[in-house]
Amino acid sequence: MNGAKMMKADSQDERGVDLARLAQAARRLLSPAEADDLAETFEALADPTRVRLVSALAEMELSVGELAELLAMSVSAISHQLHLLRRLRLVQRRREGKRIYYALDDEHITSIYRCGLDHVRHK
Repeated sequence: MNGAKMMKADSQDERGVDLARLAQAARRLLSPAEADDLAETFEALADPTRVRLVSALAEMELSVGELAELLAMSVSAISHQLHLLRRLRLVQRRREGKRIYYALDDEHITSIYRCGLDHVRHK
C-alpha cells in the first residue's frame, strides 16, 4: 500500500469517518446555548406578521401607531409582537415624548432579513 492510501486509512475509524475532519467540524460546531439562541431568532422570523414588521423597520424607524396603521392591525397586537421582538433583541425602542419609536436592533438583523428576502426572490 502506498503512503497516501495508508495515511488516509490511518486517519479514519472503522466506519470510514475521517477523524481529522470530524475534529475540525467539532471545533466549529455551535454550542447548544448558541444554537438555542439562533433558533429563537429564526423562530421569531417564522411568523409573517413579525417578518412584515421587520421589513417595515428595515426601511425606517416607526412608531407603534404607524406600524399598526401600516399593517392594518390594532396597536395592542403590534405592541405584543414588538415586545417579543424586543425580548429577542431584534428591535429596539426609543421614546420621544409620549411616542415610542421602534427600529431594528442592529445591522445583523437587517442583514438576516435582506439575505432571507434575496433567497426568496431568487429564481
